[in-house]
Amino acid sequence: MRMDTLQFKNRIIILSDKLFRLAKSILQNEDEAWDAVQDLNLKLWEKRIQLNEIENIPAFAMRSMRNLCLDVLRQRRNNDHIGTDIEYQELNPYQQTERNDMVTKIQLLIDRLPELQRTIMRMRDVEGMEISEISYITQITENAVSVNLSRARQKVREQLITEHSRVEERIWRT
Repeated sequence: MRMDTLQFKNRIIILSDKLFRLAKSILQNEDEAWDAVQDLNLKLWEKRIQLNEIENIPAFAMRSMRNLCLDVLRQRRNNDHIGTDIEYQELNPYQQTERNDMVTKIQLLIDRLPELQRTIMRMRDVEGMEISEISYITQITENAVSVNLSRARQKVREQLITEHSRVEERIWRT
């Protein structure tokens, strides 16, 4: 049975924001991420007949997006920066600046992680995806997802603590 336009919109296009966030986390470039979403939507539209055979379309779309992004990375072989457009309400300007600085530091630390750990950490901690979904998308076992997530969090935590200690030392020396 062929998926019609309305079904495609309700099952695939509705995932665009989630797919964009995944693509942006991997590609670290907003324009390339939107291009990847459009490319994937076009590919899925062309394969809409086969989509009815897929049990978990959101997980399939996420896995497809990850694979598409990895192909893009292989082609360009360099990493860009991801921007921060996070707004916090009910914070004074000092708190807002401090929080934005912390978000930027954490993003930079996450960007330095190996690709798999970076992707898993973003899928779990930013997207709120379940371990089983991440396992399906990344095509590794749930245990491997948990181990990679734990190691990624530990690395980020250790680097934050180390950086904080260095700042404290500089402050007290002066």
